[in-house]
Amino acid sequence: MKTFTLALATASCISVLPALATAEDIYVGSYGGSTENVFKQRIIPAFEKATGHKIIYVAGNSTDTLAKLQAERNNPQFDVVLIDDGPMEQAVQYGFCGSIEPAPIYDDLYPLARIANDQALALGVVATGLFYNTEAFAKAGWAAPDSWEALTDAKYADRMVIPPISNGYGLQTLLMFADLRGGGASNIDPGFKALIDEVGPNVLAWEPSPGKMTELFQNGDAVIGVWGSGRVKALQDTGFPVKFVYPKEGAYALFTAICPVAKKQPKAGSQQFIQFLFSPESQTALAEGQAWGPVNSKVTLAPEVADKVPYGPEQIGQLKSVDYGIVNAKRAEWTNRWNRTVER
Repeated sequence: MKTFTLALATASCISVLPALATAEDIYVGSYGGSTENVFKQRIIPAFEKATGHKIIYVAGNSTDTLAKLQAERNNPQFDVVLIDDGPMEQAVQYGFCGSIEPAPIYDDLYPLARIANDQALALGVVATGLFYNTEAFAKAGWAAPDSWEALTDAKYADRMVIPPISNGYGLQTLLMFADLRGGGASNIDPGFKALIDEVGPNVLAWEPSPGKMTELFQNGDAVIGVWGSGRVKALQDTGFPVKFVYPKEGAYALFTAICPVAKKQPKAGSQQFIQFLFSPESQTALAEGQAWGPVNSKVTLAPEVADKVPYGPEQIGQLKSVDYGIVNAKRAEWTNRWNRTVER
C-alpha cells in the first residue's frame, strides 16, 4: 500500500478528532531496524500529512527506552513509547505511563490488547511456537511437528535451537513446559525439570541472537526449534524452506505495547498518534512490514500476509498471555537458576 493511499484512508480516522490549535512535535521512542523503516516510510508521513504534527522518532530497544524513561522521569523527552510487553508492565508499575483517552477506535480491539487497564495497549502481536526446516523433514521422512512435546523427541538431538530465558521466546518455552507438567508461573519447578531432563539433551544451542539462529538453520546444523512467528516470516522471506507451527496445546503471545508517557503537560497529538496506529490501515502496514498480527478486529489482510501472522478471532483467541505481575518479580531469580541448571 502506498503512503498516499494510507494517508487518504487514515484521514477519516483522524478527522473525527477535535482539531488542535497548533501542530506539535511528538517524540516517539520505538524500535530501530525494520520497525523504524516501516514507521518512517508508511506510517509517519501519512500521520503528519493528516494532522500537521511532526513525529520525532528515537530508535532503541525496549531496555534502552525503559532506561531513558527512568533517567528522565522528572522531565521526560518522550511523548509516546513502544516497547515489549514485559518492560511495558514495568513502565506502568513505575508510573511512567499516562492514561489512554477513550476513543471509538479502541472498541474494535480484541480483548487481549488491553494489557494494562487504560495506561497501555498491545499494538501488535507475534506468537511463540515451533519452526522447522521443511526440506530437512521431508528428506528424513519426519512428519511436521504439531506439539510442544516434539521438543522432547530424541530424534532431534543436537538439531534443535531454543533462545535462552533472557529472550522472551525462551522464557515462554519455560512457562509452557511448566503448564504442560502441572505447574505454571506460580509453580515454575516442573518447567525447569522438563527443560533440564527432557528438552535440554536435544538442544544444540540456547541461542539468543536472531542472526546466529538464522545461520544455524541455513547451514543445516539445526532443523527444529522455538521462535517467534515474525522471525520465522523474515527467514521465509529469504526463500529458506522453513515453516512456523502453532502447537496444538497453544502458543504464547508476545506483544509490542504502546503507552502515552506521563507528563505534566501531555501533548494532545500523542493521543491522536496512538489512535492512528490502531487504524486498520496502520495495522495492515505493520502486519505486512513487521509481521505483527493486528489487534484491531476490523483488519482484513491479504491471504499471503494472513498466513504468516497471528490473525483473526479464532487464532488470536487461542493465544496465551504471560502474567508479568508474577514473572517480573521472579525473573532475576529464574535467570540465575537457568544459568546454573539449564545452560550449565
